[in-house]
Amino acid sequence: MAVETETAREERLENAEPIVEVENLVKHFPITSGIIIQRQVGAVKAVDGVSFHIKPGETLGLVGESGSGKSTTGRTLLQLYRPTAGSVKFMGQELTTMKGDDLRRMRREMQIIFQDPFASLNPRMTVGNIVSEPLQIHNIYGRKERQEYVESLLERVGLNPFYINRYPHEFSGGQRQRIGIARALALNPSFIVADEPISALDVSIQAQVVNLMQDLQEELGLTYLFIAHDLSMIRYICRRVAVMYKGKIVELGDTDEIYDNPQHPYTKVLLSAVPIPDPKVEKQRKRMMMDPNFDYAEDSSEMEEVAPGHWVAASRA
Repeated sequence: MAVETETAREERLENAEPIVEVENLVKHFPITSGIIIQRQVGAVKAVDGVSFHIKPGETLGLVGESGSGKSTTGRTLLQLYRPTAGSVKFMGQELTTMKGDDLRRMRREMQIIFQDPFASLNPRMTVGNIVSEPLQIHNIYGRKERQEYVESLLERVGLNPFYINRYPHEFSGGQRQRIGIARALALNPSFIVADEPISALDVSIQAQVVNLMQDLQEELGLTYLFIAHDLSMIRYICRRVAVMYKGKIVELGDTDEIYDNPQHPYTKVLLSAVPIPDPKVEKQRKRMMMDPNFDYAEDSSEMEEVAPGHWVAASRA
């Protein structure tokens, strides 16, 4: 099979229809008061009017500080959290109104890789049972076929298929995350939310896991929403990037364009914190600090296009 050139890939993505379309997505968590009779006294605006799209075979990076709403966006997109308002379309179908068997069938096409490989795997289940659980839930394959398929999945993610009867505590962090990736691949999905999949791993292992995800994307035609706070890794793996702050996207566009020409003050603060592997340049560089008196998310639902495909929130200074 011929290898697709970077130019051909860019042209294909440019002309393709989005596989994921998110419009004004809102997720608020209620704050209640009272013990016997509870009443709502407020709400945590975890996601507050987020819009973006992802095209087939693309990796969109979602970056921001802890608590900015990145993980909630990913889980709400998959309907693990039901949104308070807004629209999520996957393959042209509205997910927010979908229920029961229809949503269950659609979830075969959407999977998630969780952040913590130590907490996301059931310690009482063998690796074989963990990876095959999605197949059992959706009643796919018989017992023997299921085992053979699980062994092939383990091999595909770089693990020995003879590990199928071992338990999670017998593996390292990097190996556990590979098991999580194998579980996400079990139903042959087209879209995966990678929720900070490398943040809990040693630096020496992070590149291996990211390279594995890229190889799988090319091999299987996967589409990723890659959630992270490591801006260097985002530039390496993502075609486009969305910068999130206080539940809102404040800048969105091609990765190189945003990294080379950031427009929003919050984006500039984030990028100024990325280490430069040149001691002389790093020493001379002036780091930007956040202004505690400035609301970086104010009016950020209003986006304007400052360059082709480069969108910035109206609150930029």
